[in-house]
Amino acid sequence: MSMLTPPGLGGKYRVTGTAYPRMRRPRRRRRIVFAVLGAVVALSLLGYGALQLIDVFRGDSGKRPTAAGAKDCAKTAANAKTAKDTAGGARGEPAGAPKAAPAAALPQPGQITVNVYNATPRAGLAKAVGEELKKRGFLLGHVGNAPADFEKKVTGPGILLGSPRTDKAAFSVLGAQLAGATPQTDAREGTDIDLILGDSFKELTKKEDADKTVALLAHPKPAPAATC
Repeated sequence: MSMLTPPGLGGKYRVTGTAYPRMRRPRRRRRIVFAVLGAVVALSLLGYGALQLIDVFRGDSGKRPTAAGAKDCAKTAANAKTAKDTAGGARGEPAGAPKAAPAAALPQPGQITVNVYNATPRAGLAKAVGEELKKRGFLLGHVGNAPADFEKKVTGPGILLGSPRTDKAAFSVLGAQLAGATPQTDAREGTDIDLILGDSFKELTKKEDADKTVALLAHPKPAPAATC
């Protein structure tokens, strides 16, 4: 009997040979390792998802410039500055000096002759509007009822009717006096403009507001610079 055989046992329980029986390594340690790795991965995914949600709610997802975008933006700004400085130097202006927008050539009200016609049933409307335009410096032409082609057929505030050769700037100056007036042309030869008052007419634009509109037309604001 072998020395490995417990006392009192024999037969099929007898252990023979001189080596101990081979035993398997417990699997508990492997399970713990896998469990720890799974927990780390899960926590990483949860943290990344939380950061994405924070960016969405803050609106920062589209505001973070990439390295390529920042490089392109810097290059564009440099090119714009170089072109601006070159243009200023060619005109003898200091490099980098702010440039004012060129003033548009607008006619003065005293250079525009206006015929005022009433296409509505309201009596005395053309006369009242004509007197107000005269106070604002316009040259007043004919005043009276609208021609049959327009009488009681103008549903809007009014129509500006002139020659195809009439300066478009004159339409703009007169149109600033009546918001919603529609410019049109006919076959006339002169440069005068008809103001045909329609059913929706209530009153002329306030003089101070009309003057502001004309000033903006004469000195348009420069387009805002592109931002990155």
